[in-house]
Amino acid sequence: MTGPGNHDHGSAANSPAETHEVFNVPPALEDFNAYSEDAALQEMVRAMGAGWAESDLHLQGRRSGSAEQIALGFAANANPPTLKTHDRWGHRLDWVEYHPAYHQLMRDAVAQGLHASPWREPRAGAHVRRAALNYLHTQVEQGHGCPITMTFACVPALKHQPEVAEQWLPGITSLEYDPRNCHYREKTGLTIGMAMTEKQGGSDVRANTTRAKPLAGVGGGERYQLVGHKFFMSAPNSDGFLMLAQAEGGLSCFLVPRWRPEGGKNPILLQRLKDKMGNVSNASSEMELRGAEGWLLGEEGRGVPTILQMVALTRFDCTLASAAAMRQGVLQAIHHCAHRRAFGKALLDQPLMQNVLADLVVESDAALVLAMRLARALDQADDPAEQALMRLATALGKYWVCKRVPGHNYEAMECLGGSGVMNEFMTARLYREAPINAIWEGSGNIQCLDVLRALDKQPESREVLERELSRTRGSDSRLDRHMDELSAALNDSGAREYRARSLAEAMAVGLQASLLVRYGDSRVAEAFIASRIDRPHGLYGNLPRGTPTRAIISRALPMYA
Repeated sequence: MTGPGNHDHGSAANSPAETHEVFNVPPALEDFNAYSEDAALQEMVRAMGAGWAESDLHLQGRRSGSAEQIALGFAANANPPTLKTHDRWGHRLDWVEYHPAYHQLMRDAVAQGLHASPWREPRAGAHVRRAALNYLHTQVEQGHGCPITMTFACVPALKHQPEVAEQWLPGITSLEYDPRNCHYREKTGLTIGMAMTEKQGGSDVRANTTRAKPLAGVGGGERYQLVGHKFFMSAPNSDGFLMLAQAEGGLSCFLVPRWRPEGGKNPILLQRLKDKMGNVSNASSEMELRGAEGWLLGEEGRGVPTILQMVALTRFDCTLASAAAMRQGVLQAIHHCAHRRAFGKALLDQPLMQNVLADLVVESDAALVLAMRLARALDQADDPAEQALMRLATALGKYWVCKRVPGHNYEAMECLGGSGVMNEFMTARLYREAPINAIWEGSGNIQCLDVLRALDKQPESREVLERELSRTRGSDSRLDRHMDELSAALNDSGAREYRARSLAEAMAVGLQASLLVRYGDSRVAEAFIASRIDRPHGLYGNLPRGTPTRAIISRALPMYA
């Protein structure tokens, strides 16, 4: 007798009606060390001063490549969060329920210090270490990275108000993830969110209409009452939120907790969760402030400069996460092509597919080298030149790297054929997720205009960029020519705003090329300069003849060398 789990496959195989045989398909890409298989990341970690963290990174690499961790990413996205506005008796809850997989991903991220390690243990290479760990972890699942990033990024803004920072930072930097719905003083670990966007203003935050009135005293550290509506607020279960509101002295920045200091729920009312095309595991909400209390950070009227310190770090993480998405797309594409055979041989051995795969690797490496160079600049907070570079290059990375992800992830998805668009495969999720980092935290035009502002208000940022580029002067005539043309374009004051995208692209590509020459693999650097600078191409798979495509692919995933 044949019952469930005990089918007689032998007799079925002899049936003339048997049609289903599974062959010529790849196994799941899992249970591998994502760090040891990433030569580019290893090289950047050492070059940028975090070689001391190799053991941590190998542990994270094994975790990120494990079947268990990968399954958590799928489960968190297959089970989106749900909003509970009230309990069964009618009391307001304003609470989001997440799948256990999401909580486990958050627990793992917090335990590794991805939200706080450079603040907990500042040392040379601390930001590079954190960036590399985050790069590996984020390849598994991106949605839960939103509260991790916001918690990491809030610290410089909170330090504008030392007495508030003293109260909150111990919980923020804790390695304990505590998702309970209770007062922040009762919790073993805290997470922080951000709410700037209003429906009438979008990126124009100075158009915000949310009002803030002092409850007693006026000034930094004093408590205010906020009334208004926020159109996008991600991670609404966070313990506190940095918000912008109009005070008497102008647009100001506040830390608004979910619970009032004396106890009781702060009137932060969640109206609905956003139904997003990607970033499904992460809850994003609309909310109303009906007299919610919060502390003013810094001075009235200085809200934008205060919160921009947080935004700069969230933009950095957007660049890093986009680089991670490219890396995961490359992994999925190469793995599939190594196992799939067509027209008599493996796809990996087909010349045109090698052209496509190597091109994807080149783009991924270029994204990584820029992100890790930014991490090194973060590690040198006392160096004005590094901070000037960070100011300009963060906007460049946020614009260019994040913009490149959708096309990159699509091409990787196509390498899998029809399977690539199925939700059981990670490539489909990567593609849905791809536009998020480019749009959030300031879309493309905002970043390009920010580049112009940096050039105008901090002219030393251009000097620092040119100094960075000059480190490879003379190494490649094509790159030298690109730098000369860039310098001429920057000196041309005509229609600069209209040309802002082309200027930002030229700066970003030049910086990536220079960094690849200095820190990357010489074959990748050559392919990048030939295909992005000398003769720029459109779609992937147009590397020039003679490019060592198989060697570039093998370097990207040594298990298939």
